[in-house]
Amino acid sequence: MTAPDERTSSPCAEPLRRAHALARAFLASLAERPVSRVPSAEEMAAALDEPLPDNGSDPAAVVDEWFRRAEAGITASPGPRFFGFVTGGVTPAALAGDWLASAIDQNAGLWAGSPAAAQTELVVLRWLRELFRLPSEWTGALTSGATMANLIGLAAARQWAGRQLGFDAAADGLAGQPSINVVASSQIHLSAVKCLGTLGLGRRQVHLVSAPNGPVDLAAMADLLRRIDGPAIIVGNAGEVNSGHFDDLAALADLRDAHPAGAWLHVDGAFGLFASVSPRLAHLTQGIERADSLAADAHKWLNVPYDSGFAFVRDGDLLRQVFAVGAAYVAGGAGWDPCMHVPEMSRRFRGLAAWCALKAFGRAGYRAVVERCVDHAAAFARWVEATPGLALMNPAPLNIVCFRLIRDGLDPVATDRLNRDAVDAIQRDGRAFVTGTIWHGRAAIRAAFDNWQTTSDDVALLQAVVREIATTAA
Repeated sequence: MTAPDERTSSPCAEPLRRAHALARAFLASLAERPVSRVPSAEEMAAALDEPLPDNGSDPAAVVDEWFRRAEAGITASPGPRFFGFVTGGVTPAALAGDWLASAIDQNAGLWAGSPAAAQTELVVLRWLRELFRLPSEWTGALTSGATMANLIGLAAARQWAGRQLGFDAAADGLAGQPSINVVASSQIHLSAVKCLGTLGLGRRQVHLVSAPNGPVDLAAMADLLRRIDGPAIIVGNAGEVNSGHFDDLAALADLRDAHPAGAWLHVDGAFGLFASVSPRLAHLTQGIERADSLAADAHKWLNVPYDSGFAFVRDGDLLRQVFAVGAAYVAGGAGWDPCMHVPEMSRRFRGLAAWCALKAFGRAGYRAVVERCVDHAAAFARWVEATPGLALMNPAPLNIVCFRLIRDGLDPVATDRLNRDAVDAIQRDGRAFVTGTIWHGRAAIRAAFDNWQTTSDDVALLQAVVREIATTAA
């Protein structure tokens, strides 16, 4: 039987063919193309902004046109020289799975909507528990990233705390109810703070405990908990975003257990959770299995496409109390309904990209990626320490190196300006990408290593760029 001509059999054939060609060319160029061209907002608006067209256009031409007009603002973030933020790349299997997920367009909300999507998500969650050696009874959900995963874990924590105080937070709301105390490191990630505001717990109500060198001060945390009359939610860091440092999670679990009114331990493990896949790094996450909830990103070290994350909660019934709803028009499912564990009803089929990534790499593959990235970070940190004009701001226990340019006789304000200018210069240079930050009140530079394609040659190029910028900076 002769296969039908794709050009005439499907209206999607030609647009997909063109998108495939553009994608292949982009991916092939990652090793050489500028990581960022840093166009201005005005330039991007001029390239893309236009009135809504009255009439349509050829779909393939539309794809072509967008790429041509937008290319100046496309960063090479999936590539091996993007060291900004904490951004993974895309493995071949994950990319293929993501493309297929878009093509089959499954709604991964209800079992009845797509048994394949729901069952795939269940398998992925089990594989993730096995990869990170987490308790098998934990209930999980795939999310858009660690922000939504933090929201899910903290929503379960809010439900638990409300129960301790005599009300149902999801059903009754927080108005007129006793306040819920949240305690966290002063280095709490902004995504968790955003979630506390979204959940009505209050961004300004969280009690912050000093973390002078990255990990939270346990004695200060214990003292604060002693002064809290009532249940508390403790937020711990597994991988602080500026330094890569870990709170002592086992000690935080001990403080949770010792709190007279009870406490809930939520851990933000956006990228730090991945240390547990390596026997030589797993000590950093010791005690994480004692958490009540856990949030992490998949689009970081799992190296799957944006957006993807996951959450785990010890008490699955509690999670369902928060998110499960019912109506006649969603009845009749024969299996597990993912949407009863997350805020969304309709959901993208993220599980396929994660399934393909995990199947293709396996436990050994992810161990190799994590250890290679950590070795790159350690090599770069040693180079910073050995290079005149640079200073390491903090030891690098995992994959993030925080450093800064220094000059003899330059006052702190001028040194801050020097480092902000250096970040801008590196980004404009285009050979590598880093981001700026503030550490202990001083401007600094961050380099994060978590792309599966990064090699020692890419690290050497980053060193060369930093050296050149440091030499020429005013």
